Amino acid sequence: MEAAAAAIRAAGGQAEALVLDVADVPALQAAIAARPAFHAFVNNAGTNRPARFDQVTVADFDAVMALNLRGCFFVAQAVAQRMMADGVRGSIINISSQMGHVGGPNRGVYCASKWAMEGWTKAMAVDLAPFGIRANTIGPTFIETPLTKPFFENAAFKDWVLSKIKLGRLGQVTDLMGAVVFLASDASALMTGSALVVDGGWTAE
Repeated sequence: MEAAAAAIRAAGGQAEALVLDVADVPALQAAIAARPAFHAFVNNAGTNRPARFDQVTVADFDAVMALNLRGCFFVAQAVAQRMMADGVRGSIINISSQMGHVGGPNRGVYCASKWAMEGWTKAMAVDLAPFGIRANTIGPTFIETPLTKPFFENAAFKDWVLSKIKLGRLGQVTDLMGAVVFLASDASALMTGSALVVDGGWTAE
């Protein structure tokens, strides 16, 4: 994070690295309240503990929901409160998933968290619209990152994923950048409460 912030500063921008545990709601609320309001916020914290529905443990359920639902909900709330206090009109972008629109094997808790995110983003959009704050989701397919890469070492799993992605390849972080810039900018000035799915065609059938 600090390296990324340094690169932005070197290019003439302004950046600060701030490490937070979004599951620690009081700490995140204090940190966000102490800083100027964001104009755009990408809410990208998340985790998964894959398990077949009948084998999901309470611990796994609580861990996924604590981050994907509770943590993301309250960090978005803290950001919105700060924007409202400063009179900032801006954009909150919740990173959801294609699994917030369909089901999948071993994804019961993850799907529950992302379907919930889709719902509260719509409700948040309604509440915040009078303040000029927009809220939308981006629903990516499987994106290849250091965190997900080990899963794709399982050939059967990778083949299944690729069979579902109609464009025939795994997503890359760069595939999401256009959607993020679009939703963060005035190019999407009339969009709120919407879902932008970047899934290579996964949910098309």
